[in-house]
Amino acid sequence: MRARSISAVTALAVTLGSVALIGSAAGSAVADSSAALPITSSGDIIVDGVHQRVFISDPSGGKVVATDYNGTVIGTITSLPQADGLELSADSATVYVAVPGADEIVAIDTATLTEAGRYATGDGTDPQHLALAGGKLWFGYGSVGHGNIGSLDLSGGQPQVSLAQEAEGTWKDAPLLDSAPGAPDTLAAGSRQYYFTLGIYDVSSGAADRTAFLGGQDAAIGNTAEDLALTPDGTDLVVATSAGDFQQVFRTSDLSQTIRYPSGYSAQRSVDVAPDGLVAVGTDTYANFTPQVSVYEPGGTAPRRTADFTDEQGGVSQETLLDHGDLAFAPDSSRLFAVTHGLSNKYSLRVVTDPGKAVTTVTVNAPATADRAKSLTVSGKVTNTLGLPAGSTVAVTRTDQESPNGKALPAATVKADGTFSFTDIPPAGGKVAYKASYAGGADRTAASASDTVEVSRSSATLTVNRNGTVYDYASNVTFTAHLGTTYKNRTLSLYADTAGDGKGKYLVKTGTVNSAGNLSVTLPLKRDTTVSASFSGDARTAPKTATSRVGAKVKVSLSLSRYYKTAKVNGQTKYYFRKKTNPLLTTTMTAYPGRTQKLEFQIYSAGAWRSAGYEYFKLDSKGKSVVELRGTHQTGYSMRVRSSYIDNSSNDTVNSTTHGSWKYFTFTS
Repeated sequence: MRARSISAVTALAVTLGSVALIGSAAGSAVADSSAALPITSSGDIIVDGVHQRVFISDPSGGKVVATDYNGTVIGTITSLPQADGLELSADSATVYVAVPGADEIVAIDTATLTEAGRYATGDGTDPQHLALAGGKLWFGYGSVGHGNIGSLDLSGGQPQVSLAQEAEGTWKDAPLLDSAPGAPDTLAAGSRQYYFTLGIYDVSSGAADRTAFLGGQDAAIGNTAEDLALTPDGTDLVVATSAGDFQQVFRTSDLSQTIRYPSGYSAQRSVDVAPDGLVAVGTDTYANFTPQVSVYEPGGTAPRRTADFTDEQGGVSQETLLDHGDLAFAPDSSRLFAVTHGLSNKYSLRVVTDPGKAVTTVTVNAPATADRAKSLTVSGKVTNTLGLPAGSTVAVTRTDQESPNGKALPAATVKADGTFSFTDIPPAGGKVAYKASYAGGADRTAASASDTVEVSRSSATLTVNRNGTVYDYASNVTFTAHLGTTYKNRTLSLYADTAGDGKGKYLVKTGTVNSAGNLSVTLPLKRDTTVSASFSGDARTAPKTATSRVGAKVKVSLSLSRYYKTAKVNGQTKYYFRKKTNPLLTTTMTAYPGRTQKLEFQIYSAGAWRSAGYEYFKLDSKGKSVVELRGTHQTGYSMRVRSSYIDNSSNDTVNSTTHGSWKYFTFTS
């Protein structure tokens, strides 16, 4: 131990007598979702309702990806160069893929997601679009400037391919194809790359016999047919065009125009018709609008449901819908699937749940505060684009501390304007939630919303004793928390927060108070400590916390050495040093990182002890400090010295100020 020193002159030169400075919730949304797709392009999409799988072709990736209804990828079929059009067999056992890069149509087993067969269509045919009709698989094939319709017959022992079903020059590209279960012998076709061209064919004979045609520069409908879909009975053909703010409908009997499904956007991209007749219209971004899909009931002039695919940065949409093949209904119309393409070249499968149902929203407004056991009023509104049937109601539940799982209240009737209100007398205080739920129906989604009100509770008396008391180091101190009258809860949690241990507030005891309302805990105090009692409250009594902060002294001792004798003077031990001897002062104190001790001197003069100066010295890691008192020592004076820990001044604040005992000494010749 290296001894520090303090000059005797400094210690005694201090002037005698000097003093040491010591809130409403929105309606629940329909559960739509989005999932990333591992593709680099999108050709077509089709839904298998039997296995609940979605198939998406990726032309540039040369593959077909299969997902579940949530968009989770469950399989990938590769080695399909430029994979494009998809068609599903009537029994959902097979998905057919047009593979222009191999001049083939490939069959995929929908159960195992493996390749089940390959059928060549002829060198240079480039088959691109598929449709099942008249017992055959029809395909639109060809290249830019030249296209036609072919068929693949798989009903016999050997596959039979028939090409050039239409006169040369009718199609300037591989035509889009579609069919409908309700018209099994009808095939619809349309051009994507040249003047607006449509064709209707009767394939009952095994050949494509054209029954209606609309096309060429005289069509004046739109630039091209971006997508097309037959209605379930095959009587109408819905066409998405590359110009105009509508989707045009044509009679398949003569391709005369009938109705239009309106849209606020100019760029029409895709269309699909569900087995129940619902029409989905996909519109792309235009002038920074957000791509969206609108769903119409057959013949409707206003959408039943609109789904916005919002993904914007700086006001610019980050996603687009694709031309043709990016929309597909589930066979039961429970979902609508759409493929979107992001500006960062990411593809996603968007899933719209209950696409045929008008979206309902519910709002609930409860007062911010209320008195327990007194009446309050909760109001709200149900909104739906179709309006609500007369007599509609919302189910009401109240959730509070006495009914944590919710308690049903009488249903509230919805008025003609969609508003409703109800009154209640809350039996419990605290945070009380009121939830209103609209059940929905065949053409309206269910929705619910809730709001909370803070209901008053009485305040309990809670105290912890010992506050402000200072105890000797390592004293065992019993703290008692007292809880006054409450409704039901009689449990307290006691916590301690010990200065300087880095643990913060920690639990030391939890229990039920005794008949007097008390709960106690005994703690050994080695540092200043805050003890807190926490009452969590109950249905009629508010939570409360009470604290008690107590101090803990340190252990401190001072020993003197190098004296030549001791004697009892006025009941005190007095140490005698020769004037040429430098006393050694050793302090031992409870250790703490960076702690210092205050070494204080006094001299007896004019009948009283007077300050003769002080200085702080650092303790080592074990709490020891050795100081040598050097210099010219004056004889004949009675002096004393003590070591002290001074809260904050001793370089920390984890204990309470503690003074050691005085040590008396003098110098002689």
